[in-house]
Amino acid sequence: MKIRLVMTTGLSMLVLFGASCSVTRKSAQVGGTTAGTTVSVVFTNQERALIASWFRDHRQGLPPGLAKRGRLPPGLEKQLRERGTLPPGLQKKTHPLPVDLERQLRKLPGGYVRVIVGASVILMNAQTRVIFDLIRDAVP
Repeated sequence: MKIRLVMTTGLSMLVLFGASCSVTRKSAQVGGTTAGTTVSVVFTNQERALIASWFRDHRQGLPPGLAKRGRLPPGLEKQLRERGTLPPGLQKKTHPLPVDLERQLRKLPGGYVRVIVGASVILMNAQTRVIFDLIRDAVP
């Protein structure tokens, strides 16, 4: 009788522990759910408008690295669109968004960053360099 009680209790604890460990994270998916919270890793319409107006209003005060931004060569533009990852040649040419602008945007989930490449603003995973969203011609 005692053995049966101990075995039943142990089995119950094992099942509960297994169920608690089976929660999966989908942080790499756009619009995935993590522990009951929906994560959307894209630029909202409000953010797109804010970024466009910020760069329009601050053309004169851009840092030297961003002041003379040109368009990317057509081949690299096409790779950004088709591959969904930042090409290796452009990884060193990224610039963070200006701090004033970044403060006005919503906080991103851990591991995601907004960067400027050429004239585009890109939202990507910092480790995998997978591009989740981009705004073309955002930087004049």
